[in-house]
Amino acid sequence: MRKLENKELERKSVAAFKEAEKTPISIVLDDIRSLHNIGSVFRTADAFLLEKIYLCGITAVPPHKEIHKTALGATETVTWEYHKDVVTVIEMLQKEGAEVLAIEQVENSVYLQDFAIEKGKKYALVFGNEVYGVSQAAIEKCQGSIEIPQLGTKHSLNISVSMGIVVWDLFQKLKY
Repeated sequence: MRKLENKELERKSVAAFKEAEKTPISIVLDDIRSLHNIGSVFRTADAFLLEKIYLCGITAVPPHKEIHKTALGATETVTWEYHKDVVTVIEMLQKEGAEVLAIEQVENSVYLQDFAIEKGKKYALVFGNEVYGVSQAAIEKCQGSIEIPQLGTKHSLNISVSMGIVVWDLFQKLKY
């Protein structure tokens, strides 16, 4: 076995990425503090051809060198927009037909492995602040909540780790 070289990976150009059919998932970032987490979200969104990222509240926006450090150019491929108010974004996405789900530990949340995805439907996943999680105002507007089961003492994952786990799970359910 040998490690593949970059030229063997058949990576899309920026233009090809823009034209490619997207996975029907958008990401909503609710007051994310860490610029590195924001960059990681962009990079994961690029890897799975996600539709869009909505940056809300105190979440920083590109261009920023600390976002770029982890995004590695994904801010140039993934479509994004900034909105001050997360609730407004959730309402807008729902009007556009997306099912908006908080990724949070709440009453009646559905464990990730039990969440059944509907092919042909658009989803928007709301990820919250590193300390406080998804805001209660956002939770109240969401149509449901997905929870990642955790068995250790922390019951908390980094937002970029949570995003990767949830997106991978939904991606494989949609594609396979």
